[in-house]
Amino acid sequence: MSEADVVARLRDGMTIGIGGWGSRRKPMSLVRAILRSQLRDLTIVSYGGPDVGLLCASGKARRVVYGFVSLDSIPLEPHFRRAREEGRIEAVEYDEGMLQWGLYAASLRLPFLPTRAGLGSDVLTINPHLSLVRSPYADGEELVAMPAIELDAALIHMNRADARGNGQYLGPDLYFDDLFCGAARERFMSCERIVESGELLREGTFHTLRINRSMIDGVVEAPNGAHFTECPPDYGRDEAFQREYAATARDPGQWETFKKTYLELPDEAAYQRAVRAR
Repeated sequence: MSEADVVARLRDGMTIGIGGWGSRRKPMSLVRAILRSQLRDLTIVSYGGPDVGLLCASGKARRVVYGFVSLDSIPLEPHFRRAREEGRIEAVEYDEGMLQWGLYAASLRLPFLPTRAGLGSDVLTINPHLSLVRSPYADGEELVAMPAIELDAALIHMNRADARGNGQYLGPDLYFDDLFCGAARERFMSCERIVESGELLREGTFHTLRINRSMIDGVVEAPNGAHFTECPPDYGRDEAFQREYAATARDPGQWETFKKTYLELPDEAAYQRAVRAR
């Protein structure tokens, strides 16, 4: 399927989980397709990077649930920060471990999971909907009851995949892409290259095959699809492009130029041509 086919399966007001981590292996071609669409009022769940920043800057995100939002080499995602400062989004900030536990609870179809993450911090103060539970065993420990974070759809990006939905990461970390898929009703995976199933073990061991076809509803082949985030070993982060993107948060005129040059294009192929033409 294409990026446009994925977006056609999404609806206004959905809760969409986006895999990857900061500015690492993000499904950016799918994010760009959302930017080109009429979708609005989205709740975004993410270990956020430029996916969150772009969706905030474009007005697509109404609510963001996150453990952090960073561009890695630029600590704070500037478009997300600006959206928060201007009160344009509803922010739900969790500890990183709490976000993981919420996705895990949803993947297990449980209402919550107990955790020590968040105890002794203001995360309980700024999230008054969180409750504490006491262990029913002899220890009687008080813990945070982290509620399940259920997703309408999950978007992830892998290095390789077969057409049936088996996905492979070849970089240093899966991050929590498997939990995003487990927590979602519909799951879509972009990948650098679609290969035959028998070829998946040519570049990595079976340990790298953590996304299986029962977890995926559609596959998009998207070469350079994680740009400008990193997708090792296929390519590193495009730091020059990222700096250009980040600078636009300080100047509305630069942001308008950036949008016209890279985002307000007919499709992903046009974006890739614009990037190569820099």
